[in-house]
Formats: sequence, C-alpha cells, structure tokens
Amino acid sequence: MKGEKISGYRKINLAMSIVGNIQIFKLKMASRNALKSQAKTLRQILSYAKDSEYGKEHNFAQILEAKTPHELFDAYRKAVKVNDYEDIRPYINKHLQGGENILFPGKPKMYATTSGTTKEPKWIPITNEYFTNVYGKINKLWLWTLIQQSKYAFAGGVVSIVGKAIEGEAPDGTIVGSVSGVSYTQCPAFVKKAYTAPNEVFEITDYKARNYCIFLLGLIRNTSLIVTANPSTVAGMQDNIIANYDSYIHDIETGTLNAELQMPDHCRKAIEAMLTPNPKRAQELKDIKAKYGTPLPKHYWPDMQVLNTWRSGNTKIYLDKITGTFPDECKTPEFGYFASECRVGLVMNGKNDTTLFPHMHFFEFTREEDMEKEEPEFLTIDQLEIGKRYCLYVTTWAGLYRYNMNDLVEVTGFYGTIPMIQFIQKVNGIITLTGEKLHERQFIAAVHEVEKRLNMPCRFFIGFADEQYSGYRFYYEFENEASQEDAERFNKAVDEELKNINIEYAAKRNSFRLQDPVPYRLVGDSFEKFKARCIAEGARDGQFKLMLLLNDEKRHAKFKELVKD
Repeated sequence: MKGEKISGYRKINLAMSIVGNIQIFKLKMASRNALKSQAKTLRQILSYAKDSEYGKEHNFAQILEAKTPHELFDAYRKAVKVNDYEDIRPYINKHLQGGENILFPGKPKMYATTSGTTKEPKWIPITNEYFTNVYGKINKLWLWTLIQQSKYAFAGGVVSIVGKAIEGEAPDGTIVGSVSGVSYTQCPAFVKKAYTAPNEVFEITDYKARNYCIFLLGLIRNTSLIVTANPSTVAGMQDNIIANYDSYIHDIETGTLNAELQMPDHCRKAIEAMLTPNPKRAQELKDIKAKYGTPLPKHYWPDMQVLNTWRSGNTKIYLDKITGTFPDECKTPEFGYFASECRVGLVMNGKNDTTLFPHMHFFEFTREEDMEKEEPEFLTIDQLEIGKRYCLYVTTWAGLYRYNMNDLVEVTGFYGTIPMIQFIQKVNGIITLTGEKLHERQFIAAVHEVEKRLNMPCRFFIGFADEQYSGYRFYYEFENEASQEDAERFNKAVDEELKNINIEYAAKRNSFRLQDPVPYRLVGDSFEKFKARCIAEGARDGQFKLMLLLNDEKRHAKFKELVKD
C-alpha cells in the first residue's frame, strides 16, 4: 500500500481465513451433487417447520415420507402452491400479533420491511435459524471473499453503508429493522474495529446529515474498503464529498462536527467521540484540492483496495459515472444477487456471477418463456442450462415456501454442479432503478388517488424509468384542459403518494438516489395514436397489451413524440 499502513489486518485475515475455509469446505461438498444437497436442505426445512400451523396445513410430515429426491420434490409441489407475499401475509400477521408456531417454530427474531405490490409493506420474518445458520455463515464467507480480492482489504478503514438496525417494533414488540444493520452491530470485534462509522450513524434519519457523517469519518481514515449494495450510493458519495469538501476539511482540522447537521444528541455524541483535531490530514486534503481541482476517491483514498457493490442488472449508468475515479489497483467485485427475502448465495469467482447455496436454501425455477403460462413446468437446480433465463422461487428457514422472488436470472456457468447466476431484472410489473421496486399497481393507485383528491381525472397516463436521469418520467393526458403548472402540481402529489405507498421509493427519494419525477402533458387520444403506430409497425391488434409502468426506451421514444408543446 502507498499510504500509511494500519497494523492488525493480518490478524483479521487469519481469523477470516479460518471461518471462511470452513464454509468453503461445506460449499465444495455441496457442489459435488447439488441435487442431493437440495433434497437434504428441503428435508431439514420441512422437518424444522412440520409442527407449525403452516406445516400441519400443508402436510409437511407426510411429504417427508418420500424416499427419493424427486419423490420429495413432487410431493412438496403438490402440497404447497407457489406463493407471493400476499398469500403468506395472513400467517405473518398472526406472528405480528404475537402468535407462535405459525410459519415456523416459535416467533421471529426480527422483521425486515420492504416494499410490496400494494400500499401495505412486506414484513419479512427473520428467524434465529436463518440469521445464525444461513445469513451469519454467508456473511463470514463473504468477508473471506473480500480478502481474496486483496490481502490489504482490511488494512485501512472500512466504509460500510447499511440500514438502520432497529427501525421500530412490530405490534407484539419484535424488532423491526435492517438485517444488514443488525449484522453491522453484531459483527466480530476484530472486524468492527475497521469500520469507520459507529452504529449510531445509521440511526440518523436526515439523509444529508447521515451521509455527511459517514463520509467525514471515512475521509479521516486511510480507507481501504467500501461496501454498499447500490453503486448509485457511491456516485452520490462522490458528489457529497465534492459539495462539502471545505466543510470536511474544517471539521477534520478542528476535530469538530458541523453544528448545523440535524441529528439526535446521542448520535452526535457518539460521532464527536471519534473526532480529534487532525491538521495533518486536513492539509493533505487541501493539497489534493489545490493539485486536482475536483477531488476524487483515487486522490483522497489512494490505498483503496476493494469497492464491493452491484454491477449487474441496470446499474451500468451509475458504474459509468464512477469509472476511473478509484485507484487503478482497486478491485470492484460484484456484490451479488440478494434481496430482503433471501440472500441466495455469493460471488465466488471474482466476476459478476452469484453461486447459489443449495445447502442453505431450496430453489425452483421456471423458464422465461413459460412466465405467462398458468401451469409452468418447475425445474430443479440440476435442470438448468448455461445462457438460459429463469424465474426464481425459494424456500427458506424463515417461513417463505415456494416463494416467488419476481426476479429474472440468467445461468452463466457452474461451480461444480451448482449453477451460477446473474440478476437480469424484476418481472411482473416491477421497476427498480436504485432499489425502489416500484410496482405498476402502486403507480396506478397513486394516480387514481390524486385524480380524486385534486379533481383532475386522467384519460390516460403512463410512466417510464429513465436510467440516465436516475428517475421517472410520467406522462398524463387529462380529461380537461390543464396547464403545465397544473401537471406539475398533479405530478408532485403523485410523487408524495408514491412515497406513502412504497417505503423503498420514499427512502430512495429522501436520500436523493432517485431524482424528482418529471411530468409531461400528452396530446389528445394519445393511447389510440400510440396503438395505431404500433399496429402499423406490425403489432397484432387482438394481442395488443401495454403496461403503464415501463423501462422500455423504444416505447418511451414513441410517447415523447406525443407530448404537448
């Protein structure tokens, strides 16, 4: 490393190697026969939950009488239908009210919340078994993969951006929060020492203040590792540091924290306890600005070793923004495919492919071309082919049985007999630019609510995601004459309603990762004109369908031509 080395990373590497090698051995054993591993995992999950209310209703004990893996899978499919969240919400509601032994033995350790397809958010139960035996072990192996990228990954400070560990309580008093946040608070002491920010930083609800503190504490250190799922956060980080650079220099030089930042007193005290006057570092930052004009991570973090973030799906626009801004030797491994409901595996090849963990979850798949079928064929892990795309269904230790992830993935290779996948996109009307998971139903519901509230009925409306803009463009054809000012007022109300409906959308808007949605007024008969053009280009009239929330530039271009001057 070029800058100041921080002692202790060898001990961290040794500890991670010990726990990592244990998990690697288990993964390699599973990779010898992924199908056999899947049968074992499904039996373990069903045995664990067979005496729960759900297990009894769906005859888990009887399913377990199957002799062969395929008999087990067939019996499971016959007894348990595919579930969306709304199918299991009634069982989760019983847990939320204090019920035990509903989806699984006992009660959840905690709940993670995320956006659903309706106004009600999803409450994802996290059991002790899932948190300890699955998520905890995956985390240990994940940390091990980072030192495979660079032995100096933990030689400096670690900027890790996570959710709030405790966001509230369920009706029965169970913790509601972020799994990543809880993991941050419970990570091994030897790892926690490397983190630049205390737990209290993530309790700050004002995103400007929270981000300021995260990056202030990162700038003080010789930071060597950044971990954040979404690259839009990294792009925002760079903009934040440029915008507040002089303020950061002042706080570092004086060992103070900007008095104008809004945060709870205990958070300010925890952060101020980590600050001491550092005129040497402040001068380094001054010299960097004088030399380069626009400070970039490669200037103020010259020893950055690893940037771990998403690189697949529609993240390219954000990756392009940060390309060339980090040191040449900085590795940028894919964070891997995961969701609140399930972390399905890890990137094990140093590229962009997530290796599924058949010894931790049970997986099923349907072919992309079968998505619209009422009774698609369900495939097991041994039936997948390289280059083919599939919809993914999971069964977990946390009460999700044959759960539709609503994600399209592509098989890119194999780790032994285990498929490796890349996330392609959300399906079934769900759009996500920065993790907001905005559903077509939510957009429709928001517009209809605002129509009634403002007495501004729409004849037609449609929304498009714009990756370059990092936001949405909404098009409205009003029943009555409306000015551009009227459209902007209507659109602002739709934006606020979407924040009320979708907690992920609200978080991304409030943290400035999503830009303000942009309104446009459409000419009269806009849908009819659009449809006529599509039919003229070869679309079949009888099969013509149009979703009202899209990430489709070809269709978007047609609506751009239908905007009022």
